[in-house]
Amino acid sequence: MSIKVSNIDHLGLVAGIIDEIGIEEKINPLLGEELPEKITGGQVVKRMILNGLGLLSSPLYLRS
Repeated sequence: MSIKVSNIDHLGLVAGIIDEIGIEEKINPLLGEELPEKITGGQVVKRMILNGLGLLSSPLYLRS
């Protein structure tokens, strides 16, 4: 038996919960999607949550 240990800190925990709840999948149909978009509205909301909690240090406009 082998065990792999990873340090995911708070960012990984919160991002994992957001993924498990399915926030992105619930928001995307409500906002609609345009073909030339690089990121979806659900991804923007996820990043806003992480940024608002202070888990990301760079401004949202610098992220891709």
